Amino acid sequence: MPSPFPPRETLHRHAGDGWVACGDHRHWGLYGAAGLLLARRAPRGDVTDVVLQHRAPWSDQGGTWAVPGGALAPDETPLDGALRESLEEAAVPPRAVHVLGTHVLDHGPWAYTTVLADVAPGADVAPAPADPESLDVRWVAVDDVATLPLLPAFAAAWPALLARLDGRA
Repeated sequence: MPSPFPPRETLHRHAGDGWVACGDHRHWGLYGAAGLLLARRAPRGDVTDVVLQHRAPWSDQGGTWAVPGGALAPDETPLDGALRESLEEAAVPPRAVHVLGTHVLDHGPWAYTTVLADVAPGADVAPAPADPESLDVRWVAVDDVATLPLLPAFAAAWPALLARLDGRA
């Protein structure tokens, strides 16, 4: 029977990969982690869709949906890490991203930074699975996000993240 895990050489490994203990649980990313919440908008400015990744079953909390993201490399900024991860996992080129801001979930010894962004003017983004960490990557209508089996931390943050994208927070 084939292994459920992808061959090591197909994954993007770096020195930031590893677990950090935080109280009674653990987080992935020795130097923290970051992800990209990329939005597209209707002509009048309302957010219509966001890019989400369906996580591979073998990954931590696999089978759930969340933003493309992962562990930061040593000396990598959260912005650089989020852009790198979204390119590696979702085929989103950094030049197609217009950064709006960040949202940080700070757990003391570990933090997760969500980079909030729009598609850059004139750019066309066609997200797609770009490595074995993604079962699927696609544009999801904002009204459909909460109907998906979301990564619990993303589910908890989603209302605040959408409010920030919409300029309500």
